[in-house]
Amino acid sequence: MGCRHLIPAGGSLSNQFGAAIGSLAFPVLGPAGVVAVRQYVAAPVLLAVARPRLRTFTWRQWWPVLLLGLVFGTMNLSLYSAADRIGLGLAVTLEFLGPLGIALAASRRRVDACCGLIAATGVVILMRPQPSTDYAGMGLGLLAAGCWASYILLNRTVGRRVPGAQGSAAAAGLSALLFLPVGLVVALRHPPTVGAAGCAVAAGVLSSAVPYLADLFTLRHVSAPAFGLFMSVNPVLAAVVGWIVLGQQLGGPEWAGIGAVVAANTVSIAARRC
Repeated sequence: MGCRHLIPAGGSLSNQFGAAIGSLAFPVLGPAGVVAVRQYVAAPVLLAVARPRLRTFTWRQWWPVLLLGLVFGTMNLSLYSAADRIGLGLAVTLEFLGPLGIALAASRRRVDACCGLIAATGVVILMRPQPSTDYAGMGLGLLAAGCWASYILLNRTVGRRVPGAQGSAAAAGLSALLFLPVGLVVALRHPPTVGAAGCAVAAGVLSSAVPYLADLFTLRHVSAPAFGLFMSVNPVLAAVVGWIVLGQQLGGPEWAGIGAVVAANTVSIAARRC
């Protein structure tokens, strides 16, 4: 495996470590405060890389960019809120249903129908009724999945209408602006400590800046199916990182559910390469 194939795995690992480190700031800043800081960190990086020419955007270009910025912020907020309630591994697994659902919905193959059943089985295992089941947390994870699916579809539209990465950068900037009031309210109600602020900034760098640059490089040198296979390890990485960094242990059924979702994605993508 060449170095270029290690980059997406490194980006995924950075993303999950960033989320775990950001979780350490939840007691002080809450998920909303951490997401706000993450948006503040991500926006300058993306704007510096893409350098969007905002004055040249037409309304036909602006409206999907505006929706993308709204979805981007909602996706991160729902994911971090879910992670705060049900743990990082389960939250990321539920969020991963978004891109998996997009891939399966666009297919007419029997193997993808079977993969859909496998993924659905995994979700049933994860959401099985128990006295301790946090349905609000599960719902937030599914909201993150819906946002990720919308993010993919909107990115396609933006990519067709706006040159390069200018649209994505503009959306990140708008999302950061939307979170300015959130950050102000959090700072006034819960003044951040140095440690909490440091964890939130680290989450912004590791979960936004590093994965974005890694994906930007990878997609130029690795095929889309191969990239999808690398992305399928995210739920497993999230569970492992959550256990190591946050002490969030999962039982056998949870690991089985995560494995089913990952297997469904892996089999679907591998079948396309055959």
